[in-house]
Amino acid sequence: MALLRCDFFSDALRLSTSMQVVLPQPAHSQIGMAGSGGDEPPPVLYLLHGLSDDCTTWVRRTSIERYASELGLAVVMPQVARSFYLDGTHTGAYWEFLSAELPAVVQRFFRVSDAREDTFVAGLSMGGYGALLSGLRQPERFAAAASLSGALDAAELQRTDAHDVFSHVADAPLDGTPADLFALLDRVVPATAPQFYVRCGTEDGLLDSNRRFAAAARERGFDITDGFDPGTHEWGYWDRTVQDVLAWLPLRTR
Repeated sequence: MALLRCDFFSDALRLSTSMQVVLPQPAHSQIGMAGSGGDEPPPVLYLLHGLSDDCTTWVRRTSIERYASELGLAVVMPQVARSFYLDGTHTGAYWEFLSAELPAVVQRFFRVSDAREDTFVAGLSMGGYGALLSGLRQPERFAAAASLSGALDAAELQRTDAHDVFSHVADAPLDGTPADLFALLDRVVPATAPQFYVRCGTEDGLLDSNRRFAAAARERGFDITDGFDPGTHEWGYWDRTVQDVLAWLPLRTR
């Protein structure tokens, strides 16, 4: 595998930003590391970070490089600060960056597939919200979207914002807006949506919203896999469960 840090300028954000990128490399003599991949552009997973993290954190705190190597999967990990992946009132156009500029930059810089069936998105906590937001607002782009311990009810979090997370993101209530995942479930035709995956620890404070989202999606006919097992909001849980996400991805046989 190749691990790259890419520092570049974002027109959407009007500032310099960064992403970490893992690219597959067929290799047979590296001890303790399986490498796979062919001549075709590899499938790509956009892997989103949480509220207190940055673009380096998935690589620093999990073995995502090793897990992706066995699958021949490229992984793109962008940096979005504490934006909740939204176009914020006081933060910047982070949804525009994530949804439009970032994939164009990735295609320009790297040789990865841009086919829907090869494009996936996942994330943890704030990034879990961003992943499902991407899947619901851009169903034509993603084959699968996965959330680990996701902060899925942004409207409720805004109302009970004890940590002042949303004060710099949105001045108006998020209920019923395109930032409300529960409202988006009623605006997307399930047959056109990606496959969804929701996982959360049973000792996690976000458990209730994860269960509610999974139930609401299933009731409306979306293809959703969910799991609620012992765990809290911490990296040991995410290092284990991201492996389950990778095993769940509908990767094409190449």
